[in-house]
Amino acid sequence: MKKVFAIAGLMAVSSLSAQFKINIESAATFTPKEVYLYTLNGSKDMLFTKAVRKENTWQISVDKPYSGMMKLYFPEANASINFISENRDVKMKFDADKGKISNIQYLDQSNALMNSLQDAQQKREYILPALHQIKEYYPPSSNFRKALETEIAQLSISAQSMATNPFVSYYQTNYAKFVDKKNASSLTHSEIINFLSNTNDLLETSSLLRPVLISYLNVNPGADLSADVDKLLKAVNTETPRGQTVLSELIEIFDIYEMKDLKDKYLTEAKNLKCTINERLSKTIATNVNTEVGAQFSNYVFNQATNTTAKSVYDVKADRKVIVFWASTCSHCEADLPKLIEKYNAMKAKKIEIIAFSLDNDRDAYNNKVKSLPWINDTELKGWYSTVAEKYNVHATPTYFVLDASNKIIAKPSHAADVISYLSL
Repeated sequence: MKKVFAIAGLMAVSSLSAQFKINIESAATFTPKEVYLYTLNGSKDMLFTKAVRKENTWQISVDKPYSGMMKLYFPEANASINFISENRDVKMKFDADKGKISNIQYLDQSNALMNSLQDAQQKREYILPALHQIKEYYPPSSNFRKALETEIAQLSISAQSMATNPFVSYYQTNYAKFVDKKNASSLTHSEIINFLSNTNDLLETSSLLRPVLISYLNVNPGADLSADVDKLLKAVNTETPRGQTVLSELIEIFDIYEMKDLKDKYLTEAKNLKCTINERLSKTIATNVNTEVGAQFSNYVFNQATNTTAKSVYDVKADRKVIVFWASTCSHCEADLPKLIEKYNAMKAKKIEIIAFSLDNDRDAYNNKVKSLPWINDTELKGWYSTVAEKYNVHATPTYFVLDASNKIIAKPSHAADVISYLSL
């Protein structure tokens, strides 16, 4: 599940100076008008520009050199398409089934190659072992055995000619070495540090940075993780853009996996840097600082709120507010929300209000669930692309904040039981 950034001051892109063009063709039954184009920085989608539909196509001109992962997001359908750029023209088309994207066809050479390699990779992982076993049941001279051996030989080819596709080559090679479970389990810290320190800028646009860092953290389970991270950060040098992006990723990893002590340690290290800080780390620091206990909870204007006439979080008048981020597909939410329902009348008696933001993307699922929730509810129906997820540093559901009457964060409980205990209900 992931996020949409606010669109402000988008740069006008001139086709006359375009490095490459992106041509998207959809079925007539796919009705969204706008599409947003994202580039990648580590694990972060970065909004680059947007385009408006002309008949059944979108044309986007990219004026800056870019090789790496890209994403198209259609906000009206809450649908996305991942693809790659080799700093060359991209062309694709797709069908639509009940408003959902289907049958994506990558028509440029780079994306067709990447798609075929990923299909082959999945087949090697799940099908190849079975084919080896099945062939043993057939005589070597049988036609079926020969057909199986031909398929096995094709799937066993680990590299194709990728000389003209440097990003595809970079991704495939380093995914196989640093992320694939068969190889990652034998990696050493030194190998990963050497890669992170010396590889080129394709690392930031490849989507490999976070999984490589997770591979690093898993090298010596039970060891002194803090010392291992210190060693890595010293090698990549947190006074450089690469080092700061690595530091940002690590802070977010520790946040996601609720490793609070490590998150706090490296967030403090980031805050104490005396050098110029890059945009990625600066945003990580700001997002965390703005959602710490003691910080002022940023206001949010409701989109389609129920059970209230208030227009925003700040318009809700209460001695304390419990902010809940949830989703109808979240099993932990299914267990937690009934506990809050039981205590809601007691909360209201103490002038405590609950404001729940759903990270759903299915309107029917949201509407069916929200009928049983007596408090204020709101949603953008954009899943993890919802602006609230980025704004309030939400990595998992449920997530809770408790605010005082002036909208200052006074607690960040982990579970509904913790909320109830904190409020002495």
